[in-house]
Amino acid sequence: MKVLFLSEYLPQEMLGMMWVSRAIKDAGHEAKALFIPDKKWLEKIVEYDPDVVCYSVTTGMHLFYADINRKVKQVIPKVFSIFGNAHPTFSPEYLETTPEADAICRGEGELAVVELLNKIEAGEDFYDTENFWFRKPDGEIVKNCQRPLVQDLDELGFPDRDVVYEAGAIYRNSDRKVFVTQRGCPMNCSFCFHHAWKKKVYGARNKEYTRKRSVSHVIAEIKAVREKYPLKFVHFLDDIFNLRNDWLEEFCERYPKEVGLPFDVILMANMTTERHIEMLAKAGCVYARIAFEAANDYVRNAVFRKNTTRKQLVDSARWIKKYGIRLGSLNMIGGPGGTLEDEWETIKLNIECQVDHPLVSIMQPYPEFDINEMAQEMGYAIAGYDDFPVKFNRTSSIQFENKHILENIHKWFPIVVRFPWTEKIARRAVGSRLLAKPYLIMYMLWSEYMCAEQAKIYAHAQGLSGPRYWAWVDFAYRLSTKGVLRVYETIFARYFDRFAGPKKELALSLQMGDERVVAHMD
Repeated sequence: MKVLFLSEYLPQEMLGMMWVSRAIKDAGHEAKALFIPDKKWLEKIVEYDPDVVCYSVTTGMHLFYADINRKVKQVIPKVFSIFGNAHPTFSPEYLETTPEADAICRGEGELAVVELLNKIEAGEDFYDTENFWFRKPDGEIVKNCQRPLVQDLDELGFPDRDVVYEAGAIYRNSDRKVFVTQRGCPMNCSFCFHHAWKKKVYGARNKEYTRKRSVSHVIAEIKAVREKYPLKFVHFLDDIFNLRNDWLEEFCERYPKEVGLPFDVILMANMTTERHIEMLAKAGCVYARIAFEAANDYVRNAVFRKNTTRKQLVDSARWIKKYGIRLGSLNMIGGPGGTLEDEWETIKLNIECQVDHPLVSIMQPYPEFDINEMAQEMGYAIAGYDDFPVKFNRTSSIQFENKHILENIHKWFPIVVRFPWTEKIARRAVGSRLLAKPYLIMYMLWSEYMCAEQAKIYAHAQGLSGPRYWAWVDFAYRLSTKGVLRVYETIFARYFDRFAGPKKELALSLQMGDERVVAHMD
């Protein structure tokens, strides 16, 4: 069977796609990826002639991929289409409202997709395959239960990076590549997919839901990637890198000896000790992020359910700075139950902790997340899923009064943190609706500069120096490089518009201009 993963360009390599592709290839099938924007995307699909096409779909992009699949079905009517990831998992009725979709995969896909492919290839009845909902030719919807979660992650092998790197040179050529050492999370944060995935999809306990790869398996993967592709910086995506003390100690002992590359991590403040930071610094960690989310105790713990004290946040930040690691923070504004002044207090917390790289999101109450129900119980109106923002850092799907002020605070947030003297200016400026676009440009440029600063730290850790690694020089290089991508996006959007007719908004929703993409493609 020939499988095609069709995806837009995202801020970083798609590890989910890589793992599913690994399972597909290990089972004897073919897998290939195609990324858009690509002016010849339909021609390439016809040339490859896949049996199955797979889409990874998040809320806000679900209409886009439904439209893309409609175009694919027009040129290859026989192709079997599968939609997976968060939106189909939490909103499986998506299958019922997307006529051209043949199936959705809920939850983990490796074993489920392989079983489905094997059955289709053998000409067997496949409508009982677990993790899937199917649409039969007569329109009947078949709903299957979930198979158990994979417990031994090492048995899945290494994610198949070839499938992504062969399709996207921008990922292959990057010196900074992403890795993950675990699946699941024991926390119960109301705004995160984990609690809903764990309880509402799988009905699992923390012990079976939160799984860790062995240190040996992780190190072996990093070494294998370095042998085949450019790799100078390791970016760990784990929600909580310091989840287990025994694992962290083994990693910090072996990593500098067997790998020796600079890396960055995300840490959970209520699990972090000074010993953790000391070990990470010695192992080569140059950048660590702490999830502040909100300074207000009620918002952070009662609404967001972070279960962290302000002291734990401040102590973790202080230790990171003490051991010479770049301090990043993860913040979220626009939570129900908070006020605009609470958002300014979160900025002040970042200033107090002297955060080097503040990252901020606008909270989105996605389907099946507890925060969705909490917001509605508080009396907030929420946009329908078809009206959710494509780019989650542009606006809120909660219908706040004077929402433009919240959006403008978001754009000023990282600048005020780094330049506290601008707070008085920002407080007066955020009320303007007319300056929203200039604020967005300002925010994106500053986000890019912070990434240039980060790249300089990585370069220094590798013993690299010279003008090319000065932050301002790297910043200029990034802008010139990504300017080409923006022009390309514009050209593709016009082409797609001619093909798609009235669906212009779908073409323009391609995220090559998203600050998340701009800030990663280094």
